[in-house]
Amino acid sequence: MKFQKQIDINVPVEAAFKWHEQPGALARLLPPFEDVRVHHSTGGIEHGARVEMSVPMGPLRKRWVAEHRDYVPNERFTDVQLRGPFAHWEHTHLFERRDANSCALIDSVDYRLPMGSVGRTFGGSTVARMLETMFRFRHERTKSDLELHHAFRDQPRMKILISGSTGLIGSALIPFLTTGGHDVYRLVRDEEHARLNPQAVYWNIKEGEVNRQELEGFDAVIHLGGANIAGHRWTKKYKETIKNSRVKSTQLLAGLLATLHKKPKVLVSASAVGFYGDRGDEILTEQTTSGLGFLPEVARAWEEAAKPAADAGIRVVHPRFGIVLSPNGGALKEMQRPFRWGVGGVVGSGRQYWSSISLDDAISAIYFAIMRDDVSGPMNITMPEQTTCRQFVKTLGSVLNRPTVLPLPSPAVHAIMGEMGEALLLHSTRAVPEKLQAINFPFRHPTLREAMEFSLGRFQQK
Repeated sequence: MKFQKQIDINVPVEAAFKWHEQPGALARLLPPFEDVRVHHSTGGIEHGARVEMSVPMGPLRKRWVAEHRDYVPNERFTDVQLRGPFAHWEHTHLFERRDANSCALIDSVDYRLPMGSVGRTFGGSTVARMLETMFRFRHERTKSDLELHHAFRDQPRMKILISGSTGLIGSALIPFLTTGGHDVYRLVRDEEHARLNPQAVYWNIKEGEVNRQELEGFDAVIHLGGANIAGHRWTKKYKETIKNSRVKSTQLLAGLLATLHKKPKVLVSASAVGFYGDRGDEILTEQTTSGLGFLPEVARAWEEAAKPAADAGIRVVHPRFGIVLSPNGGALKEMQRPFRWGVGGVVGSGRQYWSSISLDDAISAIYFAIMRDDVSGPMNITMPEQTTCRQFVKTLGSVLNRPTVLPLPSPAVHAIMGEMGEALLLHSTRAVPEKLQAINFPFRHPTLREAMEFSLGRFQQK
């Protein structure tokens, strides 16, 4: 059996091939909705390099070992299954030059299903649909990543330090940056990990402990750390944890960066659209004042904590994130299961605005923040389309082809989740990406449906 899919990309063939050679390329190519886990890799795509993964097979997982072969720079490479779910799998990546500034990427897969004619009869159409979905995702992401990196091709590659590197955003941002040729280091709380990993820097926020010398010489610092606001009922103690994990870490980091001899050019210090509070249908731009309540209080203190860096001449950007859409974490991960079971529905009145952004657009916006010298201050990281809870729920149900007939009334939200539920689900925040639009940011997913279809692998047929 044979599958083939092609996409044209507006970058030179050399840039497209080099992207596939960079650390992080495989992580960028694996669809989040397939739950493929990489256990070991010898690195690279040259002849003889191997990758060991596992893939879901019903309730179990199946080992998949692939070896790279037929490596010809700027032309092709192949990966062959040595062990895995297929009777045979050989995937050839072909690169064709169109002109000096464009190329075609062609994926050609020869495969056989196990159990011969029985496998073809009962699994053939399912596998064909799976391959079409997977490679559509891969091509869309590859094209967008490559063209975004190419837009900044004349700027030097950066040495970048990231905190919160294992979180939803950080874990996607790192392979995006490394495939662009940037040198990425992690700011970690695990002292043993930092000792064994030359590209990790240890810090202890509680004790205010960081090796100041190890912070010297970074071009950009991206601070994404903070306790999960939806990970625990908001007791008085946990609210202190939410605030302190953000404010104290930012104070420590910004204060140290301000004293360095070789300061970074930019500090991207995370914030959230919770800055605005419950504002009904008011349109909220970066110039809008902060609101009332716990989340606005946290966001104000969080942003203020970075002031020492700004005072020292470091360009500071505060990405105010909306709901970041990914099946790997955050709100969409939690909502998927009940919606797939057909028990999802509108929360509260449904008229409250839920500002959101696809994960890929979120990391692209961070990239703009570090690469564009004209960006500073707060920046709303939300999609252009503004959607209410009702529109969000109906769109998710439509994308998953599931009913949305079981509402969650406001009293139930209060009873089950308390203050956290009110702030995260019932408050209305209509934040618009005014700054991103002003600098002509190329949204990959400007609408909620596009973001959900891409994130969940539920594409409409073209």
